[in-house]
Amino acid sequence: MNLLEQIKENAKQYGKRIVLPEGTEERTIKAADQILAEGIAKVILLGNPTEIAELAKKYELQNIDKATVIDPIAHEKKESYAELLVELRKSKGMTMEQAMKLVEDPLYLATLMIKSGDADGEVAGALNSTGNVLRPALQIVKTKPGLTTVSGAFLLLTEKPEYGENGLLVVADCAVTPEPTATQLAEIAVTTANTAKAIAKIEPRVAMLSFSTKGSAKHERVDKVVEATKLAQEMAPELMIDGELQADAALVPSVGNQKAPGSPVAGKANVLVFPSLEVGNISYKLVQRIAGIEAVGPVLQGMAAPINDLSRGCSVSDIVNLVAITACQAQGL
Repeated sequence: MNLLEQIKENAKQYGKRIVLPEGTEERTIKAADQILAEGIAKVILLGNPTEIAELAKKYELQNIDKATVIDPIAHEKKESYAELLVELRKSKGMTMEQAMKLVEDPLYLATLMIKSGDADGEVAGALNSTGNVLRPALQIVKTKPGLTTVSGAFLLLTEKPEYGENGLLVVADCAVTPEPTATQLAEIAVTTANTAKAIAKIEPRVAMLSFSTKGSAKHERVDKVVEATKLAQEMAPELMIDGELQADAALVPSVGNQKAPGSPVAGKANVLVFPSLEVGNISYKLVQRIAGIEAVGPVLQGMAAPINDLSRGCSVSDIVNLVAITACQAQGL
């Protein structure tokens, strides 16, 4: 059983309620049908019920009747969600009239459902930009207590078991924070380790990457990684976190032993933390395209509840996989 199959099997045990705001989008409704058929999660579809029923008939879907379908324009909790939104945003001048309009937006409605405890997680982005998905999430669900940073992790699935955890690497940030401070980088390290535990069920060994290993180069960018490593170790002393390490020192035992002898991580890292979004995004796309490594994600981290963003070029299987991952995140919170 490969990792994605294992993630789906784990998700099936949890019975999490995942809301799909783009409920009338073709790939989304087809994915919902597959998710329900396999029992991966309980699905909440947002959209006009008549349109969803017609689409289910058009695409010959057999399981949509198992979904909870909510019309964002007219449903019994509309006013109570609007009241919650006013309470959450009153410092920004939110009025009831404005809130009643905003709760008709499926992306706002989805996050309000999560905040109210009526859903466990959200997957969106087949139609909407990352900014549109994240805006209500950050306004309503917000980050986890004690955290300020949202980041995006990828699961890299290689066919080389000598790297990472039997060929699996969890890497971040590849999606959200362009130039993290040392404190933000430390938060990214800890949240990525938690993602590795919650989704991949592995014991994380976190490498803070740089172009220097243990002082081999001097630069302010190296200093930031050194400081971030120290902060991450203080934030989560129970985790194995080490840096600064070059990529080969993090992944190859012989290089790790030579460059960072005695390190609990060097040569056997399974979680890689990039020093900037630029590095992370370029790196994962290069190995994905040139080496043919499967990249699953981005998995958003740091939120108080799992809210994940799809690429607008996503496939049905991408949505199914991300719903399973979101369910596992929800269980791990």
